[in-house]
Amino acid sequence: MTPSQDAPGTGVLTSRYQRSVAAYWNQEKNPVNLRLGEVDGTYHHHYGIGQADWSVLDGPESSREERVVRELHRLECAQADLLADHLGDLGPGHRVLDAGCGRGGGSFVAHQRYGCRVDGISISESQVAFANEQARQRGVAQEVRFHFRNMLDTGFPAGSMSAIWNNESTMYVELALLFAEHARLLRRGGRYVTITGCYNDAYGLPSRAVSEINAHYICHVHPRSTYFKELAAHRLVPVGVVDLTAAAIPYWELRGRSALTTGIEDAFLEAYKGGSFQYLLIAADRV
Repeated sequence: MTPSQDAPGTGVLTSRYQRSVAAYWNQEKNPVNLRLGEVDGTYHHHYGIGQADWSVLDGPESSREERVVRELHRLECAQADLLADHLGDLGPGHRVLDAGCGRGGGSFVAHQRYGCRVDGISISESQVAFANEQARQRGVAQEVRFHFRNMLDTGFPAGSMSAIWNNESTMYVELALLFAEHARLLRRGGRYVTITGCYNDAYGLPSRAVSEINAHYICHVHPRSTYFKELAAHRLVPVGVVDLTAAAIPYWELRGRSALTTGIEDAFLEAYKGGSFQYLLIAADRV
């Protein structure tokens, strides 16, 4: 695939599965994504971490939902900030890639934090259009750009990226193919970071709750061991691993008590608390 394929074309979506995932996200207008982003104009497409402020459930019923939405957004912003903390020593002269960028929230966090140039990619044309409009409104369209591209074959030059991240997007692709492309794109010493849910090999095969998560999001949650196997196979050496499982539970408990429930909250809580599912941050350097 070449850079000219930012426009719709068969070169971006290369399988029926990818087309089905793209169709899902092109049509997605879930309030749990949109209402949280409306709090401050930063639209994330991932979950949250940290202790919840349960006092938001108290007070006037008329403003309860607004308080809950703000607290959920605070928790998802904490997750984005933690990922950005692990991107390494970046500055205005560096170029970074947000692989599976959603509506662009993580890209704007990285640019604001480091002043680096950010390219975000998604196979959802509607997400790309939304994110580029956000960049225009923020006045950073020259530094933060979003593209309709496939993270398995981006078309960007080899060695052009100082950092790459996936925030809850690795479960839509084969890790061997993903990490091969990331290793090609990263300069030597460049940093790769992912925050992801993975099923716990020590538990055995995927639990019923993990299977429910797969069906809900049309994804394939990978086993924990596959991440480390494929990182090692592609010259990506872990420098930090953080188990965020316990830190993720309050977000799901609070979301389950809000009007933004989607029906998957109980599956996440069962999987986390039962030990079949883990929420990990993995940072690795390209050697």
